Amino acid sequence: MRLFLVEDDPDLGDALGRRLKQDGNAVDWEQDGEAANDILKYQKYDAIILDIELPSLDGIAVLRALRRRGDATSVLMLTARSKMDDRIDALDIGADDYLSKPFDVREFDARCRALLRRSAGVASSSINVGKVQFDGIAKLVHIDDMQITLPNREFRLLEILLGSIGRVVSKGQISEQLFDFDDEAGPNAIEVYVGRLRRKLGNALTIQTVRGMGYLTEVPKGQ
Repeated sequence: MRLFLVEDDPDLGDALGRRLKQDGNAVDWEQDGEAANDILKYQKYDAIILDIELPSLDGIAVLRALRRRGDATSVLMLTARSKMDDRIDALDIGADDYLSKPFDVREFDARCRALLRRSAGVASSSINVGKVQFDGIAKLVHIDDMQITLPNREFRLLEILLGSIGRVVSKGQISEQLFDFDDEAGPNAIEVYVGRLRRKLGNALTIQTVRGMGYLTEVPKGQ
């Protein structure tokens, strides 16, 4: 998934960014509210983690502008403020959830996972497709009850493809969710990851290259 982290505290922002990337997400990090608002005018994300107290433009104003543009991207607000009014304002404007600082990183992880499930339109992190059992929280993949090991990028690629079973997903769509602004991904990077994933999945799933369009993932006939 591709996430946008807007947090002006350099230590906290770095720590949260690293944690999100460890889960295999592509993460863009911005520290200024006005700059974040400009980015959100043209760049789409799967979810946004947005601090309220930001320089130039606060998080409430960024969120308000986002919703006025008709952008329904899921948003988790971070705030050090203890006032209930701030939380109510954020939720009324269109925040999906909020988390008060200081917080336990395990709660942060859980709320981000819930946010991503909602944005993907699923209620659970577990997906069963044919012989493949995928658990996004435990980060486990089984084929016929046999666990297979996938590095973070391949794991997230599989998640993207499982979310588009029976539909073509373009390289551009995959790239937006797999890589962030700082990644130096060559033109053949996606093909490399898809090739590795195909080998590990064997005949559990078929990932077809649709020339000029992208990839089509299906359950083989007879399963």
